[in-house]
Amino acid sequence: MTDTVPHRGQARPGTRTLLAQLGRGACMGAADVVPGVSGGTLALLLGVYDRLLAAIRSGSRALGRFIRGDPRGGLRRLGEVDWWFLVPLLVGLLAAVVLLAGVIEGALIDHPEPMAGLFLGLVVASVLVTRRDVAWTKRRLGGAALVSIVVFAGLGYQGAPIADPSALMLLASGAVAVCAMVLPGISGSFLLLILGMYSAVIGVVDERLLLDAAVFGAGAIVGLASFSSLLAGLLERRHDDVLALMVGLMVGSLRVLWPWPHGVGVVSRHAEEAVGGADLGWPDAVGGLVAPTALAVAAVVVVLGVDRLSRSRS
Repeated sequence: MTDTVPHRGQARPGTRTLLAQLGRGACMGAADVVPGVSGGTLALLLGVYDRLLAAIRSGSRALGRFIRGDPRGGLRRLGEVDWWFLVPLLVGLLAAVVLLAGVIEGALIDHPEPMAGLFLGLVVASVLVTRRDVAWTKRRLGGAALVSIVVFAGLGYQGAPIADPSALMLLASGAVAVCAMVLPGISGSFLLLILGMYSAVIGVVDERLLLDAAVFGAGAIVGLASFSSLLAGLLERRHDDVLALMVGLMVGSLRVLWPWPHGVGVVSRHAEEAVGGADLGWPDAVGGLVAPTALAVAAVVVVLGVDRLSRSRS
């Protein structure tokens, strides 16, 4: 699917084009809410990744001008941003995040093991998809293996999910999570899960905590402005090395998503108590194996199907 939204200087797009862009944003937002599915991957599938990256770069350059005390240059850079493309995309994305946040949070609390199985399958599929884009060498394979071992071991010492994050933690989480927008193959929600912030951020959105949401959003803006050009440059110059390390990160981090004995670590919205964690175990009964396994397999099938469709279109 090729994006047809006009660039700056062209006429205002029609209603159908704007609605299509809203739909693309909604798909990306739905993907961003679920750990293991990258909004960047959906942007690739929907044919808007290059324009999204260009818009982010233009916006970050404008922000840099304002920070350096050059408002005229900042305004000129803002004029270069493809707003007819970016605004409806962001509206659709944010709407999907707000609508789905409560559903995901409730499912995590009420059905932690099946949800962990679903997320596990999504991340496994992401690993299978991402590894195919790497020209593997012994050095890259060794680097990925080292990262996976270190992350797997480190997550064994992970504390409980953070119930009441500080403003600084929200700011940092926004900066880290937003990197998924320019890194197809890795999920911002998954990074939040590793940090123990996933449930807290979902709660911020679901309960409409506007001040906390503003702090998180400020972190996302700063992170995007600071890292977008750097990450894009690394992908251009060291594409396979970066992806190899990402594969190692995802493999090692599967520890957090192992469904048993407690499933994904979340914090109940009704009590300041953690449910789940990084403990490894096995279901007490055979029946406890069925739902997480079935959802994991279904997730793998869906993601691999989406990837196949994306590759056939490109």
